[in-house]
Order: sequence, then C-alpha cells, then structure tokens
Amino acid sequence: MHDWWRSAVIYQVYLRSFADGDGDGLGDIAGLRSRLGYLAELGVDALWINPWYPSPMADAGYDISDPRDIDPAYGTLADAEALIAEAHEHGLRVILDVVPNHTSDMHPWFQAALAGGPGNPDRSRYHFRDGRGEFGQEPPNNWTSEFGGRVWTQVREADGHPGQWYLHLFSPQQPDLNWDHPDVPADFEHTLRFWFDRGVDGFRIDVAHYLVKDALLPDLYNVRYAAGQHPHWDRDAVHDIYRGWRTIADSYDPPRVFVAEAWVESLQRLVRYVRRDELHTAFNFDFLASPWMAEPMRAMIDQTLAAHEEVGAPPTWVLSNHDVARHVSRYARTQREGIARFLDDFLDRPADLRRGTRRARAAILQLLALPGSAYIYLGEELGLPEVETLDDDDLLDPMYLRSGMASRGRDGCRVPIPWSGDAPPYGFSDRPVRTWLPQPDDWAKYTVSAQEGDPASMLELYRSALRIRREHPALGDGTLRWLELPSGALGFTRDPGFVCVVNYTAEPVALPPHADVLLASDTFTDGLPGDTAVWLDVRGRP
Repeated sequence: MHDWWRSAVIYQVYLRSFADGDGDGLGDIAGLRSRLGYLAELGVDALWINPWYPSPMADAGYDISDPRDIDPAYGTLADAEALIAEAHEHGLRVILDVVPNHTSDMHPWFQAALAGGPGNPDRSRYHFRDGRGEFGQEPPNNWTSEFGGRVWTQVREADGHPGQWYLHLFSPQQPDLNWDHPDVPADFEHTLRFWFDRGVDGFRIDVAHYLVKDALLPDLYNVRYAAGQHPHWDRDAVHDIYRGWRTIADSYDPPRVFVAEAWVESLQRLVRYVRRDELHTAFNFDFLASPWMAEPMRAMIDQTLAAHEEVGAPPTWVLSNHDVARHVSRYARTQREGIARFLDDFLDRPADLRRGTRRARAAILQLLALPGSAYIYLGEELGLPEVETLDDDDLLDPMYLRSGMASRGRDGCRVPIPWSGDAPPYGFSDRPVRTWLPQPDDWAKYTVSAQEGDPASMLELYRSALRIRREHPALGDGTLRWLELPSGALGFTRDPGFVCVVNYTAEPVALPPHADVLLASDTFTDGLPGDTAVWLDVRGRP
C-alpha cells in the first residue's frame, strides 16, 4: 500500500532509552531487536529510530560524524540491516532520522576545514566568517543559539592565533552546513539512497526549517520578517531541497516517505512542507503544545484540518517526543492558554499526576480518533511522567549546559523505560547496572510486566485503542463532523458510525445515542465523567 503513511501510527524509539541488549546501561540495536514482538503486539505500523550513527554524543547523537554507519555503542551496520529485515518480518516499517542542518565538529569535512586555514575551499561547506572589530575579535553577527549563548565560535588557526568564526545554530559541536555548496546536497542524496537501498522506509527530517540561510548572514532585528524572509528560519528556498528529495523517494518501489520536524510560524507555513511534490507529512506541534481546554483544542483541530486539506496532505498528531516534557506531567498542571512544551514552562505549578494520567488517557483516544497519522513516544504507552527530580550532576542535555543551568533541558523525558522488576534498571538491562540517565525508585508500577493483562492499565488502553483503530473502517485518514455538545466537551463523528466524545470539564456530560461503547479512557455509568474520553459505535442510529 503506497499511501500507508496517511493513517499510520508510528512508535518513536529513542534508541538509548528503549532496551539495553549488552548490559552497559545504554539502549542499543540488540535491545530493540529483542523487543520487536512487543511493538508488533502494541499495534503500531512503523518505528522511528532516533540517530544511531557514529557521533561524539555532544547532543545525544544529533552531532553526526558519519551518517552512513552505526555508532559502536549501538551495534554495527550488519546489526542495523538485520534489524530492518526483522522489523519488516513483524510487519513494522522503519523510519530513520536525517540531520541536514549540521554535522559533528568531528566530521571529516569539518576537520579538513579546520586544518586548511582561512581561504581553504573545505571551509566553504560550512559558514566560516571573519570576525567584526579591529582584530576580528567580535562574532560576525548577533544571532543566538537554540541552546543558549551565541551561534559563533572562533577557531584557533594552525599558527596558534585566533582566527575565523564558524556558525552553529545549536551547540559548538554542531557546525551548520552551507547548503549553497554543491557537495552538501550531493552527500545527503548519497545518504538517503544508502539507507533506502538497505530497506529503510523513510526519514524524519531534523529541524527541516533551518537549512537555508541568507548568504549575507545579516544581524537579526526585533522586527517581524516577511514570510520566508527570515535570515535563517523557514526560508522559501528550503522547499527546493525537499522537492529534490521527494524525487529520490518516489524513484523507489514502493516509494519511501518523509516526515518533517518544522517549527514554523503558522499552519499555513507548515503545510508548504507537505505539498504534493514535497514531503509527505509534518508534525503538528500546535496540537502537542495545546492546553487541555476544549475551546482552544477545537479551534486548533479545525485550523489543522483546514490547512492540510488545502494541500491534500494528512495531519500528523503527536503528544510527546524526545524534545518536550512528557504530556502526563504537562496535563498534571493547572492549564493555561498559550504554548507550553518544556519543563521550565510549568515548573512553577504543582503537579497532580493522577489528574495528568487521567487526562493523558483521554488524550490518546482523542488523538487516535482524529483523521491522519499519529506518533507515539516511547514510554507514553506506559503512562510515564516527566522525571523532574534528576540531580544537576546527572543532566547531560546541552540545553541545560548552554543556558548556564537556567533551563532543566530535555533529559527528564529521555530516562530509560521500565520493563519488569521492582527496582532499577527494571529489566531495561539484564544486569544491575546504572542506566545512562538514572531511573526513579518508584517506577515499578509503570513496568510492562506490571501492566500486561490489567484492563485498567495504560498499556492495555493503548493496545485496545490501536486494535480498534486498525479494525474500524471509520478511523485513519479521512474527515470528521463536530457534534453539538455542552460547553467544555468536544465530540465528533466519523463515517461509518463512529463517535468520539471528550469531556474537559469536572462535571459529567450526557452522551449522544449510541449502540455500544467501543472503548473508554475510564469506567463510567450514566454520564461521561470529567477528563474522560469515549469511543462509541453509532451504526444503526439516526
């Protein structure tokens, strides 16, 4: 089926945190291979694997030194090829990460650029510039890094003197590539084909909006730039790159697919990435960051569906990922209108994890009932909360380090998941090792083994929801029609004969006439309780 991606449910495997096959406390390919049966039983259609390439790990693998090999900490290229084949045997497609904005500073290209000195043609694959000021002691412009601090680092030339500066929108260990240099697009085309030829079904594109920069690298001003004209963010020329990539993907049988991580200003800008001759899907981060409130949620869903309909692409829904605080903990706080996705956005509000879990159960039923595709982040099917109690000494995220410890960073959502047992490492490793990020001592209740077979568990809710989604003809790609319900409740119908109702309030709401309850996020008798969702079969009803 060539358009499987339009309704697929894809599980994000943050590899280092999924399963440890060699007992060193770090997840790896062997661990993932040993758990493919679990993912098939869960009911997902595909896996997205975060970077597994050779890397100094300055940013957990998003600083890549060789995009066509495997980091020894995870396994070998032969292991990766075996995993891809075994996943396919389980009916699971495989999506990898591609990171086109930057490389590692240990990449051979960057090392050659450093060795060659000013004027070396190798430097033109990146953004090297002379500094400002009488002696070049000031950075070339005023841009700031996504991780905090400035985006320029001055190199020490071979003669020992301070020299040129290089651009890095993220950490200094991640120098930005110059996409105007012909070697850069050619090398990425090589990388795409390398993995497509090995059976990979698609790629998630890291920071897809960042690649193209204004050649002048001008200062940023506190003004609203015209759409597509910001000096380094969501520039119109980036779409030429992705049209070329789409041609490569379409040359395979079956065609390969892309999903974009594009943090852009509006849905209208987002759907430009998924026009018919560009990428297939793009994450909808407005949904992820929306508060648990009925009216803003409905408005966002309406806007999402309308924007995607204009270009003929399916929306892509997601609640959590490796870059944001887990949604159980986001929903555990008093909700406010506006965007909130990082732990720092809501640490000022106390958490009620029972409330957060109840809302998370309702949220997954709402998400899986919406038209389009969906992503599940590892451990959310277990109801894992954000780990907010990591010691400062345990934090590894460059967001924490580059912010001067002002931001807690993203480590709290990356803690290895628990599989079995009463104490760390909870079956993540087969021996008593310290995991690469420490697991909490109270996670026994979240283990797979503790939840399997318990109809009230989060795991069994996910399994049931995914089974019904596969089986029900109304679910997946398509359209919806809103129902008229009391304020604070949302309900929609999908043909044939399916209704989803979500109650965001504290008071029960009456349900529309129905034949059967297909699935509910919590038990109820008469009305639908607060912070609860239900799927109804209305076939045969008027």
